[in-house]
Amino acid sequence: MRYLMKFGGTSVADAKCIGRVVDILEHHRKAGDELAVVVSAQRGVTDQLIEIAGALPTAKDSSAIAPLIQALKKRHITTLEGAAPAHVAEVGAVIEERLVNLQNILFAVYNLRELTPRSKDYIISFGERLLAPILAAAIREREIPSTVFDGCEAGILTTSTHGESTALPESDERIQARVGSRLKKEIPVIMGFMGCTKEGIVTTLGRSGSDYSASIIGAGIDADEIWIWTDVDGIMTSDPRVINDARVLKNVSFIEVMELSYFGAKVMHPRSIDPEMRKNILVRVKNTFNPIHSGTMIVKDGHRDRRVVKALTYIEKVGAININGAQMIGRPGVAKAIFSALADNAVNVMMISQGSSEANISLIIDESHLSTAVNALAFLVEQGIVREVTHTHDVCAVAVVGDGMAGAAGTGGRIFTALGREGVNVMMISQGSSEANISFVVRQEDGQRAVRVLHDEFRLSEECDD
Repeated sequence: MRYLMKFGGTSVADAKCIGRVVDILEHHRKAGDELAVVVSAQRGVTDQLIEIAGALPTAKDSSAIAPLIQALKKRHITTLEGAAPAHVAEVGAVIEERLVNLQNILFAVYNLRELTPRSKDYIISFGERLLAPILAAAIREREIPSTVFDGCEAGILTTSTHGESTALPESDERIQARVGSRLKKEIPVIMGFMGCTKEGIVTTLGRSGSDYSASIIGAGIDADEIWIWTDVDGIMTSDPRVINDARVLKNVSFIEVMELSYFGAKVMHPRSIDPEMRKNILVRVKNTFNPIHSGTMIVKDGHRDRRVVKALTYIEKVGAININGAQMIGRPGVAKAIFSALADNAVNVMMISQGSSEANISLIIDESHLSTAVNALAFLVEQGIVREVTHTHDVCAVAVVGDGMAGAAGTGGRIFTALGREGVNVMMISQGSSEANISFVVRQEDGQRAVRVLHDEFRLSEECDD
């Protein structure tokens, strides 16, 4: 079998965790499997890099740089010493060199008082640049050959959209030549989260982009399966921090996991599904700390269980915008004007709902973009295209997901009857044509209660044939 295995930040948090990862890889290698590995930064490192990069252009001084460099050095050298003691001198020198490069670019940002998207992408790629050599060294410690690649070296070509780039189709051939050709003799370790343009400029794939990297590499090497290793047993019926008896799902479809990921489930990056769907590659989500658990299997066509609804998720920290006006009725181009204004200001719309009268359009966006969006839409009022633009920030979006809802009469009735019975007011409703997702908006204070109510209503904690 040929596998692409991706390990997230908690899976490589320290030397002991890396030891577990190498145990898994060694087991499969001895069984005759071909393996490629995509690895994330250690937990919290990318957040640290984003924070300091954003603060430096307006910082009073550069005093924050040295402590960060020292903290990163101590953390990664300590991990290296525990995970690959025979390779400390060799890999330690690589880490030192990369930290010098990171320090130099941070000082440049401070001195220039400017953080360009290109510079930011380069800075936040250092979490993977520091960790990947340690994992490869730990693999070599077991006398298994291993080579490190950054995303560009592995063959991931992307668009030039910094911070949220997309892989280009020609990546497949490059990845097969650069990574796939090595699998019989070694385990390549690829830095997740990054690629490059055709000109060689570093780009990143968005937060949690290592999942996307895994899918791109897995498709490029024609993997039989892609395994996403994390710190939970699989994809669950809901967030276990909200639902104490949330259950691990045995299998979900590509469309179901896409909906769940988009609406806040932390297991996979939403865009990571596309390369897997394109090549119909089976995906498993498994727990590094409990590798004997079968995890969740993600397949092209889901299996409908008797409950029709399979899982629930929700997004906090979103904002609602309501655009009203009788002058909108029957007027061509209103929607175009709205979405063009938002796109021009890099505001992503998460949900849309429009009344049949055409006098109202409601949108849900990330709360951090709320003021930008409202300002961008102000000109519509000035030009008389709409009467008013109002907004609120204390809301959250809940998604009810399941392939089984398609064509199943009464599901919507059960959802909103259950919510009404518990006094949860629904402010907005949206459903896609696939019928695999019914989404709605409630007050922030009602979000978790809505999820609990529906988890009980559809008896999602009970075992059954998924």
